[in-house]
Amino acid sequence: MARRFRGEFHQKVDTKGRVSIPALFRRVIEAADPDWSDGQRPNLVIVYGDHRRKFLECYTMEAIDEIDRQIDRMPRGSKERRMLERLMHGQSHPTQVDEDGRIVLPQKLRDKIGLDGEAFFIASGDRFQIWKPETHAEAEAETEAWLDSLPDDFDPLSLLPGPQEEA
Repeated sequence: MARRFRGEFHQKVDTKGRVSIPALFRRVIEAADPDWSDGQRPNLVIVYGDHRRKFLECYTMEAIDEIDRQIDRMPRGSKERRMLERLMHGQSHPTQVDEDGRIVLPQKLRDKIGLDGEAFFIASGDRFQIWKPETHAEAEAETEAWLDSLPDDFDPLSLLPGPQEEA
């Protein structure tokens, strides 16, 4: 199993759209890029998606390859396959981490999520998300409201499948 992203970070975005990838995230990106070796620039794919998405989702090469394999198993010509291809292939931006540990977010992607001087990075398993900090705060309030609606002794880990349900 591939290494996972962990944590959350605030990072500065310069006027050219350059933003540093947190060091812990860079190690995961490197480990999950089969073409990467020491001295090389690791690859990742940023999916910006449809008009409803308020964040950028950054996939390691292993994670995006797994999604591609699942899409490839869908019936050719099906509407669902075409839509997923459009969302995951067409509305994406392949990029590399530069020698200084940064990526460049094109203006189109920054405009899509309203990003200017600061970005919020949050881990999401085999991918991570980049948000405008204020937008993420709104989404976090939804999570807190959901938790507040549950009993005080609710254990979020109870949502995980039991041993018999694992694939």
